[in-house]
Amino acid sequence: MSRILLVEDDQKLANVVCEFLRGKGFVVLHEPSGEHVAKRVADDAPELIVLDVMLPVVGGLELCRRLRPTFTGPILMLTALGDEVDEVLGLELGADDYLIKPVRPRVLLARIQALLRRPGQRGDEASRAEPSEPLLIGPLRIEPATREASIEGRPLELTTAEFELLVYLGLRAGSVVKREHICRDLRGIEWDGLDRTIDIRVARLRRKLGDCGKSPDLIKSVRGEGYMLAARR
Repeated sequence: MSRILLVEDDQKLANVVCEFLRGKGFVVLHEPSGEHVAKRVADDAPELIVLDVMLPVVGGLELCRRLRPTFTGPILMLTALGDEVDEVLGLELGADDYLIKPVRPRVLLARIQALLRRPGQRGDEASRAEPSEPLLIGPLRIEPATREASIEGRPLELTTAEFELLVYLGLRAGSVVKREHICRDLRGIEWDGLDRTIDIRVARLRRKLGDCGKSPDLIKSVRGEGYMLAARR
């Protein structure tokens, strides 16, 4: 059973979410503030964190920033309705996904299941055929079996979401991949044409690859289409 840490100060909402997810077979831990979250993560090793933005003591965005260097599992942020600044900033700080309150339990369940799903279980054929051998693309070396990657011999510190995006693009190196396909296959939801999650995740990955100039030459943007991992650099 997957272990989830819910960080939510609204006790009524927390009770509803905990009861619902436990009924679906998850082990759910709850923290009502940000004060002891780091210790809880170290002691209980959750596989996924559901993190509210508005928290007492330590806010959700600051918690995400603190946790991201050491916690490699998915972080799902809960944000206020229409607060795009929090959504974008959360993704910039390393969150994997976000939901806008009020939270619908079944939508939350679908997002959690998508985040916990590993590449070998994704819906498209290329992901199911994940290679056991390393992917070598220009200066990049991606090792799906050990979930490690390096560029020009330098190890890359990637979150789960960033690594999965790199593998996804690596399997299709030299081909343009549409945003809607990335969103569906990696996030488990349909792209609405406005969601910036994939774009922000690509930007974070580019920075870690040292590919964030005005004209990135490793992960290329294709106007009106999506992204392409260049076969050569």
